[in-house]
Amino acid sequence: MSRPASQAMAAELPTPGVILELLKPITWFPPMWAFGCGVVCAGTAFQGRWPAIAIGIVLCGPLLCATSQAVNDWFDRHVDAINEPNRPIPSGRMPGRWGLYVAMVWTALSLLVAARLGAWVFAAASIGLLLAWAYSAPPIRLKLNGWWGNAACALCYEGFAWVTGAAVMEGGSTPQAKTLALAALYSLGAHGIMTLNDFKSIEGDRNLGIASLPAQMGAELAGEVACVLMAFAQVVVVALLALWGLPLFAVLVALSLGVQLLLMRRLLRKPRELAPWYQGTGVSLYVLGMMVSAIGLRYLST
Repeated sequence: MSRPASQAMAAELPTPGVILELLKPITWFPPMWAFGCGVVCAGTAFQGRWPAIAIGIVLCGPLLCATSQAVNDWFDRHVDAINEPNRPIPSGRMPGRWGLYVAMVWTALSLLVAARLGAWVFAAASIGLLLAWAYSAPPIRLKLNGWWGNAACALCYEGFAWVTGAAVMEGGSTPQAKTLALAALYSLGAHGIMTLNDFKSIEGDRNLGIASLPAQMGAELAGEVACVLMAFAQVVVVALLALWGLPLFAVLVALSLGVQLLLMRRLLRKPRELAPWYQGTGVSLYVLGMMVSAIGLRYLST
C-alpha cells in the first residue's frame, strides 16, 4: 500500500482521544454512584465480590452510560452541527459513520459484560440499552417529549444502575423488595433532576420541536414540577425508612430534604438562571441522601 493511501485510511479512523470524548466520561458518575448505592444496600459481605463489583462499575459507567452518549450524539449530529459544532461528530474528528459504529460496538460489549453478571443484571442492562436507543433514535425519539425522555434517563441513570449493584451483590438473583422500592423512588426524583438540565436550551428546544418540560410549560412551572418530583420521592423514602425501623436514617434524609427545600425556594425565584447552581447544591444533597438510605438498608440486613 502506498504511503498516501495508508495516510488516507488512517485519516478515516477516529483517534482514541476522540472516541473517549464521544463517550463523555464526565457523565459516568451518576450511574456509577447509583450502582454503589445498590452494592451497599444489598447487605451482602464484600469479601469475594470485589471482582464482580469492579466489572459492574465498568458496566454502568464506561459501557452503558457511554453507549447512551454515543447513541445520542450520533442521532443529534445535525442539531449539534448548529448548536455545538465542536463536538466529535459535527466537527469531522469522528469521520464517516464511526459515531454509529462506536455506539453499536459499545452496545454489544455492554450486553456481553452484563451476561456474565447474572439474569437480573442482563435484564436491567438490556432494558437500559433499549431505552438509550429509544431516547435518541427515530422513529421513537423519547427525548422529543420531556415526560417520556426524562423518565427514560432517570430510570437508566438511577433505577437500573441501583438494581444492577444490588443484583451483583446477590449473585445475579432478585434484589430485595425494599431495594427495588428505593431504586424506583430515587428514579422518580431524578426525573426532576433531568428537567433541570433542560433549562439551558429552552429556545433551541422550541425551535427544533423538542418538547422538554421547560419548553412545554415555561421555566417557572417546569421548575415547580421538578421540585415537587424531587421532594415527593424523598418524603416517601423518609416514610419508608421510618416504617422499616430506621429512624436515624429517616431523620438524616429528612434533614437533607429540609435543606433542599430551602434551596428550592431560591431556585424557584429564577429557575432558568439558578438551575446550574441548584445542581451543584440541592442535587448533591439528593445523591448523598441516596447513599444514606442505602446504608440504612444495609444496617437493617446486618
